[in-house]
Amino acid sequence: MSMATGTSSSWMIFGLVLAMLSIAPLVAEARAFFVFGDSLVDSGNNNYLATTARADAPPYGIDYPTHLPTGRFSNGLNIPDIISDQIGQSHPPLPYLNPELIGQKLLVGANFASAGIGILNDTGIQFINIIRMFRQLNYFEEYQHRLSAIIGAEQTRQLVNKALVLITVGGNDFVNNYYLVPFSARSRQFALPDYVKPSSSSITIVIAQRLYELGARQVLVTGTGPMGCVPAELAMRGTNGGCSAELQRAAALYNPQLVQMLQGLNREIGQDGFIAANTQQMHMDFISDPQAYGFTTSKIACCGQGPNNGLGLCTALSNLCSDRDHYAFWDPFHPSEKANRIIVQQIMSGSPQYMNPMNLSTLLASDSITN
Repeated sequence: MSMATGTSSSWMIFGLVLAMLSIAPLVAEARAFFVFGDSLVDSGNNNYLATTARADAPPYGIDYPTHLPTGRFSNGLNIPDIISDQIGQSHPPLPYLNPELIGQKLLVGANFASAGIGILNDTGIQFINIIRMFRQLNYFEEYQHRLSAIIGAEQTRQLVNKALVLITVGGNDFVNNYYLVPFSARSRQFALPDYVKPSSSSITIVIAQRLYELGARQVLVTGTGPMGCVPAELAMRGTNGGCSAELQRAAALYNPQLVQMLQGLNREIGQDGFIAANTQQMHMDFISDPQAYGFTTSKIACCGQGPNNGLGLCTALSNLCSDRDHYAFWDPFHPSEKANRIIVQQIMSGSPQYMNPMNLSTLLASDSITN
């Protein structure tokens, strides 16, 4: 073989190697991440909707890397941002409605969450134009068709099977539905224990019949936080200066039923692919003893007005604390970035008190999840 032929072959092989290296990340990057839920995990979808449930104006985002509002209901990073970093992604998945979510950015995953939504379709009707849960799941199916056009159906199936899915929903079904106003339609229709049951069964349908059907195999489901202890509820419904007893009762009824439902689902599919995060207890740890976690207060929001800074929205005219790390709550309903980091730490490595049947690190390290 002549030197010219050998050189030509070498360059062909080198070119092939480069081509393979450029293609490999399309299927071999850090696992994809998909997010469903409400304002606790919305990263900006509502910015693209005509709704009042938006966080697209200062001081939201004051501690975000750009120091600009992004649509996250946080002073900085939210829970999906922090989980994304923990699982090795170079950046979190974009909101599905973001027009920049095209091409290779689709491989990172997508955030379908929308502030104001609940499990039930009549939750959050006052916000009008939000992405209800059934629509989020339809978008997930649409996403897979879009990705299939880039990498093919089989690689799309593998990407989704290996992805992490987060679903955070349920709190609004109480705060913005059952307890939205005195004698609400739902509260007149159901006693609280009976209302919890259809909410739980609805999430069973959402997870079992849609997410699993659409390929989700590693799913983290968070329960409701201690709804009665957020600054908004302390201001409006607090019992003797403390948490709202009724909303705390709702959380105490809902969360154990959610865990039981997920346990039953795992038995049905024959694997522990669905894990429950006891976010009620995670919150209560720093609500009950804020100083132990470096907070000055867990009763007063950093941004707001009125008692506990818990009334109305966080706006440029609101009271604003100077050091967000001293506050467990950023606004009347949502944890600060520091609190979000504490929650994610427990999600990643927490004991069975916090995570059932295993923590997220264990789930992601497991080789037992089948397609």
